[in-house]
This record gives sequence, C-alpha cells and structure tokens, in this order.
Amino acid sequence: MDYPNDQAPGAPVRAGIPEHGRVPKYYAVKARIDHLVAELGEGGAIPTERDLSEEYGVARETVRQALRELVLEGKLRRQGRGTVVAGPKLAQPLSLASYTEGVRRQGRTPGRNLVTLDRFPCPDALAAETGLERGEPVWHLERVLLADDERVGLESTYVAVARVPRLGTDFEPDSSFYGYLHDSGILFGDADERIETVLATPREALLIGTPPALPMLLIHRVSRDTGGRPLERVRTLYRGDRFSFTAHLQG
Repeated sequence: MDYPNDQAPGAPVRAGIPEHGRVPKYYAVKARIDHLVAELGEGGAIPTERDLSEEYGVARETVRQALRELVLEGKLRRQGRGTVVAGPKLAQPLSLASYTEGVRRQGRTPGRNLVTLDRFPCPDALAAETGLERGEPVWHLERVLLADDERVGLESTYVAVARVPRLGTDFEPDSSFYGYLHDSGILFGDADERIETVLATPREALLIGTPPALPMLLIHRVSRDTGGRPLERVRTLYRGDRFSFTAHLQG
C-alpha cells in the first residue's frame, strides 16, 4: 500500500479512499469542503447547499450528506439558517481530574447549570455497583455542562448523603464537585471507568440542546477514596461533535 508523503499520522489511511479507487460522490464533496474548512477558520461561513452543488456539479442531497457528516464530526456547526466552521474539540483527559480543570487547561471557561439535586434511598442496582448500603440515603446531582456558555454535556452524580451531608445547603451548583469534596477533606483514591458511544434520549437531547441523532460519548465512573471506600457513581454524556478524550499510558 502506498502512503502519500504528506499523510498525517492521525488522518485516515490513503485519505479514506478504497484501494479500488471508487469514491462515493458525497465523500469527494466532503473532502473538498474539508479543505474549505481549513481555509476559512473558526466561525467562517460555509456557502449554501445550492452554491456548493452548483460549484461541485452534484445534487443538493449529495452536498447535504457531506455537510451532515462534517457537522457530526464537529468540524462544522449550524448557526441560524446557515453553517459555519466549528472551533476545535475539547480534549478531556481520562483521569481523576475534574471537568473544570480539563476545560480551563484549554483556555475555555467551564460552567454548569443545575437540573436537579435530590435524595432518595439507595436502590439495589446502585448498591451492587458501588458498594454502598442498600436503602442508605444518597444524593443525585444532575447538571448541564458548559464551556464558554455552550452546552456540551450532561452529568449525573450519585453520592452517599453520609459523605457530604450538607451538599444541599453548602454546595454551589455551578462549581466543581471535586473541588467541594477536596475542601471537605475527601480525597480520590482510584476509579473504574467505561466509555461507550450512544444516542441521547429525547430528554437528554433537550437539556443539552442537540438533535437526538447526534452521537454522544457516555462515560460511566465509579470512584473510591484513598481508603477504598465508595465515593461516587457518575454518568456523563459528552457531545461527540465537541469532545475527544486523551490518556497517558505507561508500560
């Protein structure tokens, strides 16, 4: 197999073109628009579907499919009745650092909007997964995640009331929960994490402000403190078009 001299290490091999060389029309159009994205830069307006179809000599549906994929990949975003170049994705580290720290490291302003904070007896499934006692009071903290006031995710945190009894009165909902735990003298020891790709439910899509068909990155995390005691169970949805994840691995 021949590799172009300018093949970027992170790019699709052979630019995604099959060995037999037959390229779907929409993909050829997508590649040309992708070059246009690089030229325009963040916030640059993409020509209309009609103009692009005339320029490339293809049907508007072909252009529409190319644009749809670029939107899903996070390279473009809808703005009003038009389409503009999106900014770079947020690269969130896979670590026990908080969302706040990850966003700030990239020069963005983190924020959160409270959806709900309530308490209920720990159900069997949560007890089995975390090691909490069945029926003991737990908090459920649900918040929309923001980056520069843009809604980018939805986070649900479950924690025993006994660990943070004053969460309902002392905690500022738009602040870092990890920072609150640290200030309360609770330190993270280790965590188990699982990542999968899902579609948001209608409720989740409404809260995040995205179409239900937009792929989401879902992270499940069960954390323990330095003494090995159960600490939190977190379910976080991140917009697939606005996030990527990084990890440092050592052998």
